[in-house]
Amino acid sequence: MDLFVDIVTPNGHSYKQPTGLFINNEIVPATGGQTITSLDPATDKPIATVQAASAEDVDHAVKAAKAALVHPSWKLLPATERGQLMARLADLMEENRALFASIEAWDNGKPYHVALDEDLTEAITTIRYYSGWADKTFGQTINTTPQKFAYTIRQPIGLGPALACGNTVVLKPAEQTPLSALILGTLIKKAGFPPGVVNILNGYGREAGATLASHPLIDKVAFTGSTATAREIMKMAAGTLKNITLETGGKSPLLVFPDADMDQAVKWSHGGIMSNKGEICTATSRIFVHRDILESFTASYKAAVEGAKIGDQWDESVFHGPQVTRAQYDRILSYFEIAKNEGATILTGGAPYTPTDEKNKNGYFIQPTVIVNATDSMRIAREEVFGPVVVIFPFDDEEEAIRRANDTTYGLGAAVFTRDLESAHRVAAEIESGMVWINSSQDCDPRIPFGGVKQSGIGRELGEAGLEAYSQIKAVHVNMGTRL
Repeated sequence: MDLFVDIVTPNGHSYKQPTGLFINNEIVPATGGQTITSLDPATDKPIATVQAASAEDVDHAVKAAKAALVHPSWKLLPATERGQLMARLADLMEENRALFASIEAWDNGKPYHVALDEDLTEAITTIRYYSGWADKTFGQTINTTPQKFAYTIRQPIGLGPALACGNTVVLKPAEQTPLSALILGTLIKKAGFPPGVVNILNGYGREAGATLASHPLIDKVAFTGSTATAREIMKMAAGTLKNITLETGGKSPLLVFPDADMDQAVKWSHGGIMSNKGEICTATSRIFVHRDILESFTASYKAAVEGAKIGDQWDESVFHGPQVTRAQYDRILSYFEIAKNEGATILTGGAPYTPTDEKNKNGYFIQPTVIVNATDSMRIAREEVFGPVVVIFPFDDEEEAIRRANDTTYGLGAAVFTRDLESAHRVAAEIESGMVWINSSQDCDPRIPFGGVKQSGIGRELGEAGLEAYSQIKAVHVNMGTRL
């Protein structure tokens, strides 16, 4: 199998797509013979086939990363220069922004303009942000007695904050979207990172992922994905007591109080669940609306949902692209039957969407769906669907809204809409989630910690808190004269 293939994206970008594994700054063949084919979710047609890492390949990559960790080219590299490498990588990502966005739109299904203007901006900004932290992670000197002192050193745990702290990395992308990460690997080499500092392996979770999570030379595992998979990773990582960071599922509540700005509440809550086809871990998929405004809010929300255009990812006017995979498409459709069988009402949507364009007739398109007349105990109200599906509930008072918002095993995000800032802060303090948005939804900034509580994860990414997850503190005690 060729290690590179020539590709032209539907919007006209010609490039060479790596198909092998990125280890020690080279694209190399996998050993096991397994492959992953990326499909265009708008057409169900193949884009490219890449090689999948075996357990042997994972071991090779881990050992390359371990060797790079202690090699002078990385270990002795001044922190300022480490930051400069990251800044150079951000520059290269900026130069290739349109290509990255094209690949992401093609194999993920999200609208190209969203990938270009939002996702790439966030990714590049995050790398730039952490490049500035590379030489600003300090220890402390602590005077303990007149004749003794101690100091602490922040050391790497044996992208983004991981590199800023001096770690080396083995990255396994999601197997559903394997293409863009390999392009990133070529830019990492071009930026000047030493061999082995970043290694990128496509592969299946059952082999490559499991081998990474349990490998004795891996010191930390950071995972983004489903709660069910996170549980298995915790079990595998427990064998060697690895440091772990987990960013998992959610069933985020959004509360609309009677004094809220109705127009803004509708717009933010619509984007809070329906953007990116609902495939967002923080999606505000449970909307609680005060009974006094329930009818007017629901009518406006329904109109917003029905007014958003569905189509392929290359149309600038499209809001909803196709779901990422056929399996996810089928899973979402199954929840419509579950909801109806449990007694809920589908107000709008609840079915596949058939494009008028013949080339997209086999795409994974779903009508964005609003469900009402549900109870908190129904599966549609408790389980993460990971699609454009929202449930609207009424509430009568603040205490009820908080109690029901917290009646979930998840705790990633939450939103509160009210003009009463005292009430907003009071409710935000009581909601059990890692993040709360007041009069907005899905705000994210690389300077602000991101993560959840309960079964939505462990630890935090982004911000200064994100650095702590990728370094460990060593205490050194110095005796300046005490004699025994």
